[in-house]
Amino acid sequence: MLDVNRLRMLVELSRRGTLSAVADALSYSKASVSQQLSALERDVGVPLLRRVGRGVQFTPQGNVLVAEAIGILDQLEHAQVAVAESLTEVTGTVRIAVFQSAAHSLLPRALESLKTDHPALRVEVTECDPETGLVGVSSRDFDLILAEQYPGVTRPIHADLDRVALAHDAIALARRPGTPDTADAVAALWSTREQPWVLEPAGTASRAWAEQLCRTAGFEPDVRFEVADLTAHVRLIRAGLATGLLPELVWAGETPTVALTPLPAQPRREIFSSARRVSAAAPSIRAVRRALASAASHNLLE
Repeated sequence: MLDVNRLRMLVELSRRGTLSAVADALSYSKASVSQQLSALERDVGVPLLRRVGRGVQFTPQGNVLVAEAIGILDQLEHAQVAVAESLTEVTGTVRIAVFQSAAHSLLPRALESLKTDHPALRVEVTECDPETGLVGVSSRDFDLILAEQYPGVTRPIHADLDRVALAHDAIALARRPGTPDTADAVAALWSTREQPWVLEPAGTASRAWAEQLCRTAGFEPDVRFEVADLTAHVRLIRAGLATGLLPELVWAGETPTVALTPLPAQPRREIFSSARRVSAAAPSIRAVRRALASAASHNLLE
């Protein structure tokens, strides 16, 4: 009989690439992971990994076992979902990965609703970037993720995950309070070409989208501030120190405190959730998604 925990380590190695990454993800030492995988090889009776430099590579038999192990882990999760569906009360734990502005605006209202409607349900929240979170859902670090997608910037597709659109929020040009409004969105964007900008760090989807927007308008933004926290963006813009791009969600239904001007073509960011397909029908996942949808409809004008 093969050990399920060892099979999970093998699957995690196929996804994360290194023994160190598997050890970090599963809270083991690297030596312990190596020992468990060696024990799995003895159980199977054939080599599953071969050393390549400082790393490891799967043998053909290792790849076969990974595919089978994924099916085994999915079936075990399906069994858990079946048991949960037989209960009259929504219970258990849902681990959510969420990006910063969603944590600020959607989660408080959703969590209040869940506390009232499903008091036996435990919700654990971790803030992380969507790229990391999506991998984490596939690897069972999380059960659900709230992620964002900017126009024309498609997130990687994970075949084992579903995708449910939650809301679409408008993105606006944000300038210091009192900036004269203009009906010409193109002219408004062009007028910022010599101003200091605040954008999210390089390498993020929002940063790539923002830079492309400015380049399409004919200029390179003078990025003086690279900050991941959109609350800091608001403060810099409100103080007249920078220009930026802010999604509607950042206001959490409250009155904006900076001057906002629609952008050319009025782009909208998509907010979506993803769960493993095998667990998406779980009552706990469905309950959390309902609460998030209700919070989004309260905070956003669709």
